Amino acid sequence: MASKRENFHLSGPLYLTAVNWKNDHDRRSVAASLVQGVYILERDRQEKRQGPEALARPWWEFFQFQMVRQLVDDVDSSIFGAIYEFKPPASPSSLSTCESPHYVIAFRGTIRKPHSVSQDLKLDLHLLQNGLHRTSRFEIAMQAVRNMVAANQDKNIWLSGHSLGSAMAMLAGKNMAKTGIFLEAFLFNPPFFSAPIERIKDKKVKQGLRIASSLITAGLAVAVKGTNQRNKFEDPFVYLSTWVPSLFVNPEDHICSEYIGYFEHREKMKDIGAGGIERLATQNSIHGLFMTAMGKESEPPLHLIPSAALTINSNRSPDFIGAHGIHQWWGPDSHFKFKLYRYN
Repeated sequence: MASKRENFHLSGPLYLTAVNWKNDHDRRSVAASLVQGVYILERDRQEKRQGPEALARPWWEFFQFQMVRQLVDDVDSSIFGAIYEFKPPASPSSLSTCESPHYVIAFRGTIRKPHSVSQDLKLDLHLLQNGLHRTSRFEIAMQAVRNMVAANQDKNIWLSGHSLGSAMAMLAGKNMAKTGIFLEAFLFNPPFFSAPIERIKDKKVKQGLRIASSLITAGLAVAVKGTNQRNKFEDPFVYLSTWVPSLFVNPEDHICSEYIGYFEHREKMKDIGAGGIERLATQNSIHGLFMTAMGKESEPPLHLIPSAALTINSNRSPDFIGAHGIHQWWGPDSHFKFKLYRYN
């Protein structure tokens, strides 16, 4: 039997009957719902729900989207993503669609069910080891993004993902940004692998640990990479700063909550005159620096990004599932805090 959360008419944003594409809440709610549509597509496949028993379609059709393509993992045949096209009816009374996407490429996260959990957990492990770019699932996703961009260069294309899916969307967005193409991205509960400093209640202890971490990371960066710094036209972190993805995090979700301290600490270091140290620390990880020191090739840490539009859900969550879940991002009574961070 399907859970209540899989049924759009029981748990979806039914109040959103007219989407204002200039409204941040509406845009976020639609992007999250389309990701949920991917989750339910895979659950329909696993449960063999077809025809009137299938539950996925309302998650996109309610917002006047059509599904163009499913993205299927070549290892376990699970559906991990979908490409949607916005097809609103021609109506002079409808709200402006000039800010709407033409296409949305959405990616789900891990599903803890027998038919997909094994491959999903392998992807989680690759992500933890900063090796998501080497997986066949990501290669399929990246090729789909490139193809959509190449075929629709004058169209507005969004990326959207949750948890593992947000990491895939982030990596795809980074890769496109390196080519000068900046796609709007909605990243829900994006993983940030680090010691859970943000969960420490004592602010002085927390700040002390972050300063110590920055000093160690910056010192290692100088030792490993030398003191010769590239100019801003050669530094990929500076170039990437033009891309500003939207990140949605919950402070009670240890998987993504470190993004809060990551960006706040950067500003605090600048305020105390240590901005130069933090500019080195913010784009390096200790693990990556050790790999470089040992002569091994290491990709830049996926989770470290220069700029972001950060939204924090300040509502209390009943448990970790609630704090990490996708459903929190379309609630009409949610209390969110927003701040824009730009790297300079």
